[in-house]
Amino acid sequence: MLEETRDRTITRVTLWSAFGNLALSVLKLLAGIFGKSSAMVADAVHSLSDLVTDVIVLVMVRLSSRGRDKDHDFGHGKYEPLATTLISVVLLVVGVELMAGGISKIKLVLDGGTIPVPGTVALVAALVSIAIKELLYQWNYRVGRQVDSSAMMANAWHHRSDALSSIGSAVGIGGAMLLGGKWIVLDPLVACIISIVIIVVAVKMSIPAVRELTDTSLSDEVEDRITVLMESVAGVENVHDLKTRRNGRSYMIAAHLVVDPAMSVKEAHDITVLAEDSLKREFGQDTQVSLHVEPHVDSD
Repeated sequence: MLEETRDRTITRVTLWSAFGNLALSVLKLLAGIFGKSSAMVADAVHSLSDLVTDVIVLVMVRLSSRGRDKDHDFGHGKYEPLATTLISVVLLVVGVELMAGGISKIKLVLDGGTIPVPGTVALVAALVSIAIKELLYQWNYRVGRQVDSSAMMANAWHHRSDALSSIGSAVGIGGAMLLGGKWIVLDPLVACIISIVIIVVAVKMSIPAVRELTDTSLSDEVEDRITVLMESVAGVENVHDLKTRRNGRSYMIAAHLVVDPAMSVKEAHDITVLAEDSLKREFGQDTQVSLHVEPHVDSD
């Protein structure tokens, strides 16, 4: 997919998602206030956090699509895993805040205090949110896979976590309404369970993004494939000192090619061109390759 088309696709889907998040946030906040549901208010805050991550995706993906410039010799690919990391941090903060709020309300009930019984409007808002957020998750994740955007797929999981939050809210609100009494504690209890799900999702999303930001090598399978491709080029006797890492959607590869010492400089250069072309055909034209040629040395 062309970079310009990719950017337009991500922007279009994310803007529509942001509009949906804004509408849902207002709906759930009002429903939580008038329906007297702490779980629904917490759910509304979660939806508002989705707006923040939508903005992160829009800004960071646009930055990551830029090519090389004076200050970025290797391009701007790292902005995309940075966006994923920031989204994970936002999710983690939201999860911790929900947990703290839920625990304080549970403690209040256990100490003999009371909290308001949720109203029907809060339950209806939760059900509407489940349907819309799951649709946004499916849309964002499918498009994210199509355009190979880790930030967009991370944002999709933010939508999914909001859908899970709303499912929990519906269960807690419904249980509190039907059972009453001490069972009203179900509302904040579910808010705590939701927070755990959100925290787990945040940690899982952050791991691959942080690995990329810290220049973790590509998998053994990919590195083996890289070696096979280069060693299949006529004139390459051996490949060693292979170094790899991701740069956004592309790979960065550096290696030493061992060749016949009697070979001319031009012949050696032609071999590196063939090896580089082979790697770009396999992994994409954005692959950045740096090859060093050295002569074969007899062990005698």
